[in-house]
Formats: sequence, C-alpha cells, structure tokens
Amino acid sequence: MRIRVGLGYDVHQLKPGRPCVLGGVLFESELGPDGHSDADVLLHAICDAILGAAGLRDIGFHFPNTDQSFKGADSRELLKEVIRLIKKEGFRVGNIDATLVSEQPKISPRIQEIKESIAGLCEILATEVGIKATTSEKVGFVGREEGIEAQAVVLLFDT
Repeated sequence: MRIRVGLGYDVHQLKPGRPCVLGGVLFESELGPDGHSDADVLLHAICDAILGAAGLRDIGFHFPNTDQSFKGADSRELLKEVIRLIKKEGFRVGNIDATLVSEQPKISPRIQEIKESIAGLCEILATEVGIKATTSEKVGFVGREEGIEAQAVVLLFDT
C-alpha cells in the first residue's frame, strides 16, 4: 500500500468588496481574499497538500494566475480537478486536517458546513476532515486584518 502525506499553505491579502469564500462556503464580510481566482485560501492550501502528496507539483503549476481562463475561477472546481488528477495516479484522500488563521470573519460557527463542503469535493466523509480556526491575536498581517492564511495536511493512499 502506498501512503503519502502532503502539506499545503496559502495566504491572500484581504480587500474591501471582495467575496469571502472559505472552504467553498460564502461568508458575509466587508473584507474578502484577493486573488486571480475566488482566492479561497483554505481550498488552495488543501489543493497544494493533495498535489504535493501525489508528487504533482503545486496549484500554481496546474492553474497559473497568468492564464486568463482561471480568472475568477471557483476554487471548488479547482479542487475537483485536483481530485481527478490524483485518481489518475491511483490515489484517494484518506483525511484532511487544516487550520484557518483569520481575525474575521469568525469561522467557528460554520466549521461543520466547511467540513461538509470539503468532504463532498474530496469524496470523503465529513468526519475525515478536520478544520480549526484561530486568530493571530492581533499580531502581524493577519492580526491587522490585511490578510488571511491557511495550512493543510493531507493523507493519500492508493485505491
């Protein structure tokens, strides 16, 4: 049995008037992550963790921000494509553990919704997705509400 572990990290600036989509879930917020796609920092970290575990480079390689076809892309679709890629390599996701670091919006009340969103996209159970939310205690760019970051660890095994 092949077992692989991958680590993903992503960060985006926060800008007024941008939609705030985290884990495929839309949050009401005055600030939203800025990026070429919908800038879903959590799904991007998960994509990188999955791709890294499978040895398939990173999200920027597969979905470059220089390619206009990905302008405004829904990161749920990017994650679905990542799942298709790893299936072709004979892998499937075993579990995901991720952390969002943000002063706002407050993530905790919607963690179950995020878990179910990610589980559906990755074709696993919601109990196989761990999501934690924390702040940076007003320290650094996250604390100043200039940005948001996410980290993810993923276990893959062969099908």
